[in-house]
Amino acid sequence: MAKPKGITVAQTTAILISSIIGVGVLRLPLTAVQAGDTGAPLVTLLGVSVASVGVWVVAKLSMRFPNQSIIEYSEVILGKWLGRLYGFLMIAFFIILTGLGAREFGEVVVTAVLKETPIEVIVIVMLFMATMFVRHDLHTFAYIHSFYVPFILAPTLIIIVLSLKNANPLYLQPVFGNELNINAMLYGVLIVASLFQTGFIVSLIFPAMEKPEKAMKAGMWGIAVTSVLYVMVVVAILAVFGPEEVKKLNWPTLELTRATSFPGKILQRLDVVFLAIWVTAVFTTIFSGYMFTIRSLSQLLKLRDHKLFSMFFLPIFFVIAMVPENVMQMYKIIETVGAWGLVITIAPIFLLITAKARKLPAKRSGA
Repeated sequence: MAKPKGITVAQTTAILISSIIGVGVLRLPLTAVQAGDTGAPLVTLLGVSVASVGVWVVAKLSMRFPNQSIIEYSEVILGKWLGRLYGFLMIAFFIILTGLGAREFGEVVVTAVLKETPIEVIVIVMLFMATMFVRHDLHTFAYIHSFYVPFILAPTLIIIVLSLKNANPLYLQPVFGNELNINAMLYGVLIVASLFQTGFIVSLIFPAMEKPEKAMKAGMWGIAVTSVLYVMVVVAILAVFGPEEVKKLNWPTLELTRATSFPGKILQRLDVVFLAIWVTAVFTTIFSGYMFTIRSLSQLLKLRDHKLFSMFFLPIFFVIAMVPENVMQMYKIIETVGAWGLVITIAPIFLLITAKARKLPAKRSGA
């Protein structure tokens, strides 16, 4: 398949940031506090560190195979059928991840804003929007992400800073948690790391960069910006509410925006502003999951165009989104899928080790 070149380092960084920041940011502080109590920032920091290893490995592989995506070089490294099996598992994982992301979006919107609207309508509208945009090429994909990133980052940072006027630093101590539970903390680290799995989209973007040798730079900048934002969100919410109060909140980030206002009461309902930002963030995340699914499948089947699958997956995503019977079951499924998905998204480590052991790609004589 012909690969359009020309995506810059800044655009790749933007894609990584806006793909990762999405539905999960609402529940991230609850996950971190349940795992580490006052040690929630530490759990988050360890989680993003695990996720950064995955991005680092994908960047190393992309620099080793600059003209191929992970779907293509998996076959080179593992062999035709084993490589295709790995590609199929990745696609299946992203189908489930995208469908559940749409459902989580629907649950929040129906609970917080459109209480009389059927959740099916919310989910299908979001998926339909993504379906329309995935028909474009990677350049348009990059432009869309680059355009939206400032509108996601800047207001979120402002809300975090404003919320700190209500912070109590005592809620952040001790940094390792009141009752250190290693197993719970490790589980929380894995769940936090799983929130970064949509960032795997860069494994398709790196080969389309105008300078693939700078894939590492783009990957590390993207993961660094996202990590700082996530840690700041957890610190702010823990410092404002305290660990015991956070454990009672289903979506702590949304509650933080409700408890925060602009100085002088210029704007008292920051949750309205945040939800507008959050809808944008969720759209870019689902957009990335959708794009990864159909482009990976087209590469797996050696097709020249991914547009063929754009409408085909819409009902599949919708059916998956409607599987959970309620919010609690939905989050149990998301945690299970996310934990198992780490096996797939960390597998590139073994691809890199195998490629080095087999000295792939083989150097051409005279090169």
